[in-house]
Amino acid sequence: MNPKFIPGNNIAMKVPAHEYHDTIAFYRDVLGFRQLPEQAPSSTESVRFDFGGKVLWIDKVDSLSQAEIWMEVATRNPAGAAQYLQERGCVRRDGIEALPDGFNGFWISSPANIIHLVTQGDAT
Repeated sequence: MNPKFIPGNNIAMKVPAHEYHDTIAFYRDVLGFRQLPEQAPSSTESVRFDFGGKVLWIDKVDSLSQAEIWMEVATRNPAGAAQYLQERGCVRRDGIEALPDGFNGFWISSPANIIHLVTQGDAT
């Protein structure tokens, strides 16, 4: 089985603490992106922007020295996709960030070390 993947709804920019506020100001004040309302409190300090029908998350990460981009992809069958990706040598990165209990998804890394959240979605 070859699962179909589609872009998910989220892109996350993990930003070092010393660049966090300037990065938010860049997207809000320089580019003029619309900042979205806060969601429920989490363990990560985050701001969200409308990114052309997607959500750009800017997350403050104290332990980083440079920014990272994380992306979401969706598939109808995450379990089948996990096997498909494993057979093709994709590296699972489930320890990178905890997912909520019962969440139907997992983390992988691309060959260029870009983190991807694989989630269940309508990949028709």
